[in-house]
Amino acid sequence: MSRYLYLVRHGEQLDAEHGLPDGPLSPRGVRQAEAIADRLSGVPFDAAWTSPLERAQETAQIIGSRMPAVPIQPHTLLMDCIPSGPTPDLPHGFEAFFGGITEEEIAAGEAQMTDAGAEWIAPAREDRHELLITHNFVIGWFVRETFGAAPWRWLGVNQANCGLTIIRVRSAKPAVLVTHNDLGHLPPELRTGLSVDQPY
Repeated sequence: MSRYLYLVRHGEQLDAEHGLPDGPLSPRGVRQAEAIADRLSGVPFDAAWTSPLERAQETAQIIGSRMPAVPIQPHTLLMDCIPSGPTPDLPHGFEAFFGGITEEEIAAGEAQMTDAGAEWIAPAREDRHELLITHNFVIGWFVRETFGAAPWRWLGVNQANCGLTIIRVRSAKPAVLVTHNDLGHLPPELRTGLSVDQPY
C-alpha cells in the first residue's frame, strides 16, 4: 500500500519582504495558488490539510475551489516552525540562522514535527492521496525525514511558493521522494520564494 503526500508551500505573501509574520496573499500569490490548483485538480485526494496561518488558508481556499468534494481542514501540525535546533555537526555557515531563535521555539518545533511524522509518515492500510498545504521549513523537514538525513538538514532544502513536492510512504519499504519543488505549472514570472531565481 502507498500513501502519497502532496506537499505544497503557500503562495507568495503580501509584503513578505517587510518581515511580517503572516498576512494575505499578494496578487502574484493568488496566481500561484490558481496554477497549483489547476495542476492538482485531477488528483483523487482522500484528505487535505492546511496550516492555520492566513497565507496558507487563502492558498487552501483557492485550491479547494477546484476540488470542492474534498474539504481542506486546518491542522496545527502544519504551522510554520523551526523543526530542530543546532547540533554539533551543524556546518558553521548555518550557525547564524539560529542567532535570534529561542530554545522554546526550537523545542516547540521539534515536538510539532515529531507529531507530524507520526501523523503522516506512517503507512496506510490502503492507497491514499493526501494534500498538505504548509510552509518552507516544514516541507524541508519532511524531505529530510524521508532521507533519514541529519536533523539540521532541512536547512537549505527550499521550496518555492506553490511548488509541489510528493513523498510516497510505503508499508514495507522506506519512504521515497517522488519529486521535489516541481515548478512545471508555474511560468518563470511566478517562481518566487527561493534564494536563487529559477527562470527556466
